[in-house]
Amino acid sequence: MALGFTVGSLQVLPDKGLSRQSTPRVLRIQFGDGYEQRVAEGLNSSQENYQISYSNRPKAEIDDIAAFMDEKKGVTSFNYVIPDTNNGGETTIKVVCDQYNLVYVSDSSYTFTATFRRVYEA
Repeated sequence: MALGFTVGSLQVLPDKGLSRQSTPRVLRIQFGDGYEQRVAEGLNSSQENYQISYSNRPKAEIDDIAAFMDEKKGVTSFNYVIPDTNNGGETTIKVVCDQYNLVYVSDSSYTFTATFRRVYEA
């Protein structure tokens, strides 16, 4: 499988420069003498967000991507393939699209940017 995701029969490949922001969720307790204890919060304690862009693509392709995101409404997850050097080169994760932006570059060319949030579910 190639990086990205599938919309109908279209394999949508991201532009170069995919970025991942990872924030560990940690429970902390601090004591009066400066001593601190920490423990990971939950089983999947790392919150990951991905910044995705599809620049200067044909209008029809961006329309299909935006319609796919509108259908998911930020609620329904979908598979996204990311690079992973520890797992044979790539890994499929579940994500939701919390927000996206469209830039109308010209009559026939649009740019789509989005934030995908990794979710853990069955």
